Amino acid sequence: MNPATGTVVAVLLSLVSAAGYALAAVAQSRLAAASPVQDGRGALRALLARGQWWSAVGLNAAGALAHVAALHYGPLTLVQPLGALTLVAALPLGAYAARRRVTRTEWRGALWTLAGLVGLVAVTGPTAPGEALSLRESLVVAAATALLIAALASGRHTSKGRAPRGLGHATASGIASGVASALTQTLTAALALELPGGKPTWWQTALLAVLISAFATGGLLLSQAAYRGGLAAPLAVVNLSNPAAAAVIGVALLGETFRAGAWGWLVAAGASLVAARGVVLLTKGGSPEAAPVAESVAVPLATPVESTPARGAWELQAVPSPRVPDLGARGREQEMTLNSSS
Repeated sequence: MNPATGTVVAVLLSLVSAAGYALAAVAQSRLAAASPVQDGRGALRALLARGQWWSAVGLNAAGALAHVAALHYGPLTLVQPLGALTLVAALPLGAYAARRRVTRTEWRGALWTLAGLVGLVAVTGPTAPGEALSLRESLVVAAATALLIAALASGRHTSKGRAPRGLGHATASGIASGVASALTQTLTAALALELPGGKPTWWQTALLAVLISAFATGGLLLSQAAYRGGLAAPLAVVNLSNPAAAAVIGVALLGETFRAGAWGWLVAAGASLVAARGVVLLTKGGSPEAAPVAESVAVPLATPVESTPARGAWELQAVPSPRVPDLGARGREQEMTLNSSS
């Protein structure tokens, strides 16, 4: 296949990947809006029982496969920026599913975020392809990431809504996915017997596979939790924190650096500010896709009930309806006679 054809195939596959990720995000967002807000194992069981959730998982898998295939035919510098189109595609798809229009503020936020994301991806490419983490570095990264994710995901709701916690979950999701990508690169090197530190044993390879599965699954579940606060802003944060996490690992452990030297650092800083501006606009400009699930409120009846310290001053009580005595056959005949005479 000649380079021009390969580039065309890479672009098409990148568009398919972006569409798959966008459809998955919309499905997750609609599922989050339609499901009651709950946490813990009960929420996970309810999620796994929904066919819409498994459709989102399948769409995410399809997007990932198309992305990997696109990287086979085209360079990273082409494929990664095209992946940012996920946000642009998800906005109209989400608005159509919610039967509303995309607001002007949302479009502005999407363009700002897209510009910042493209700027980040343009200067964060690896300078030494083929580098991978050692097993010890992989374990350190996994432990530090788990602690960071726990801190981000444990944020409490604020009085103004769910957006701050949703963005925390979105950041944790992107970080988990970015670390899963870095560990996948390490596993690939291990299978090729190129893991730094010597030939890996079977249990080392199995341990890496378990870590990758844990972070990939955690990233998917965290994104589902993030979409309780909407679609656009959490999706933008996920797309931003993913390459940012990979860039931190590359710079800190793999000896990578931003392209163009000091100018690359300046471009990355400016792109981060641009993307942050876009996220702020997306947070403010979104229309609610669905009304939040109303909490059950006890409406007082006309008759007060004596309050106790453990219960409120008003309680709902089942009031029996007045019992109507049976008139019998003779009584019903008299009633019919009176009605006919009147």
